[in-house]
Amino acid sequence: MKWERAESFKWGSEILNYDQKLETAHKIASMVNNYDVIGFGSGSTSFLAVQAIASRMENENLKIIAIPTSHEIEMLCASYNIPATTLFHARPDWCFDGADEVDQQCNLIKGRGGAMFNEKLVMKCSSKRYILADKTKIVDHLCKTFPIPVEVYSKAIYYVKSELTSIGALSIVLRMAKGKDGPVITENGNLILDCFFNNINETLESNIKNISGVIESGLFWGYGIELV
Repeated sequence: MKWERAESFKWGSEILNYDQKLETAHKIASMVNNYDVIGFGSGSTSFLAVQAIASRMENENLKIIAIPTSHEIEMLCASYNIPATTLFHARPDWCFDGADEVDQQCNLIKGRGGAMFNEKLVMKCSSKRYILADKTKIVDHLCKTFPIPVEVYSKAIYYVKSELTSIGALSIVLRMAKGKDGPVITENGNLILDCFFNNINETLESNIKNISGVIESGLFWGYGIELV
């Protein structure tokens, strides 16, 4: 017995630049082919893209499988009857995702939703990677507005903070949840340190990841992405 189709989930806050993001969402939906296995990223534009893809599936009888990167997107897929799986069972043909900042070389910062580990893993497993970024996300250098989020195992928080300072972090803030007491918890049950760096280069991503206790960072450097 299957559950009745749930009411479609709504994005939790107002979607800024809605018209641009909706146009981008329809562009990525137009790229979907029958029987594709697709990594579904997180964020407001990805949210709209899932809805656009679901519309094509219903209208054109397309059959695809999604690999969601967050609980939120997984629930959205369920509400639209989009079959979903995990990397245990399938490898994505391609993936799409949003971004907080994108520089001129298509390096990224992302992770405001706390799903950067899953997002990076799905991206690494995909041969084609598309980033849904409107013009407000394009910057001349990363960390212009948004910090680099670093997902940290809770017991290592003070050690990691010290090590991040030693590799050049100018400010480090534990991300706190809005509307409740306590910190933000990631999709994998960890904490997030939001870090601003002045010097961001090709070694910083690996330098952050090499700190014991770091699960992943929201810095994506040299991933060969294409902007949509």
